[in-house]
Amino acid sequence: MAQDYQSSSSRQPRRREETQRSSNTRRRKKRSGLSGAAIYAIFVIGVSALLACIGWVAANDVLALNKPEKTATITIREEDSFGDVVSMLEENGLIEYQSLFKLFAAFTGGRDKIVAGTFTLNTDMDYRALISGMSANSATKATVKVTIPEGYSIDQIFALLEEKGVVSDTAKLEEEAANHDYAFSFLQDLPLGDYHRLEGYLYPDTYEFTTPQNPLYVINKMLVRFDAKLTEELRQQIADSGRTIHEVLTVASLIEKETDGADRADIASVIYNRLNNPNSSAGTNGYLQIDATLAYLNGSKVPTEADKSIDSPYNTYLYPGLPPGPISNPGIESILAAINPNSTSYYYYVLGDDNRHHFFNTYREMQNFMSTQAMYSHS
Repeated sequence: MAQDYQSSSSRQPRRREETQRSSNTRRRKKRSGLSGAAIYAIFVIGVSALLACIGWVAANDVLALNKPEKTATITIREEDSFGDVVSMLEENGLIEYQSLFKLFAAFTGGRDKIVAGTFTLNTDMDYRALISGMSANSATKATVKVTIPEGYSIDQIFALLEEKGVVSDTAKLEEEAANHDYAFSFLQDLPLGDYHRLEGYLYPDTYEFTTPQNPLYVINKMLVRFDAKLTEELRQQIADSGRTIHEVLTVASLIEKETDGADRADIASVIYNRLNNPNSSAGTNGYLQIDATLAYLNGSKVPTEADKSIDSPYNTYLYPGLPPGPISNPGIESILAAINPNSTSYYYYVLGDDNRHHFFNTYREMQNFMSTQAMYSHS
């Protein structure tokens, strides 16, 4: 019995030690568990705050919030990619995140709304407004006024339109002028294939275009203006004269290149006298002998004696009658003079020292006048 008592008594301290160790282990585990939860909570809060900050920054960019005031003009060319456009927006400070703008454009279908042109945009415009501002009907699209002088050739007009940024390349204008079948009755007899067929029909005036503009629209706008200027009354007068619109326009183009500004109807009379009376005693034999036709052939340079030998139906020294078509695009005053010339017996005219044209019935009269002018004296 004593032995049993001792054995029982010796086990009790061991149980207390085991109990104590177990309690300490639980306390350590408990302290360790609290520390992990705190760290996780801090992590979650930190990530949430970071995401909130990113979301706020992204929202600022999408919604154009808290951006410094800035206005920029960007030009989108037809060959520019969507990526090029987005890069321009970032480079000009209109957006901060290219990827976010691309995602927004893809999600909203905005990518397909952006067109070529010059646009004025600012940092008050959110993503949607920026896309709308670069669309075909944008009120922010830049415009340019172009004044086409009377007497410009079609090549000069196309070069001017390119210079002013209305089109990016004259070749596109040439293509539309040569091959598009415009719905105007005065063009129906002109064959397709050569852009010079529209020479004379691009009315010289001041036009306003958005930039860049569709070449077809540009040409059509000038043809519409010509169509409006050539009223039904004028068309009837042309018909009554027995001439065609193309013939009258050709005469008008010659007048426009030759006039000093005050003598259009007299120049018209010289042209018609030569055309209608090739066998007159004036000895012109139906040749117009107009220097402006030589300039049309030699690239608008001052004509030389050698130019008179250029083999072209536009050379009025070498070929009698009218050239095949206009050599410039005349204004309404020259068109009116071609329809209603003065009635004269003039067959010649020449520029005097006073920078005005003087008119004569015969070649001898003209030669006598020239001998009195300093500009024709030879030292």
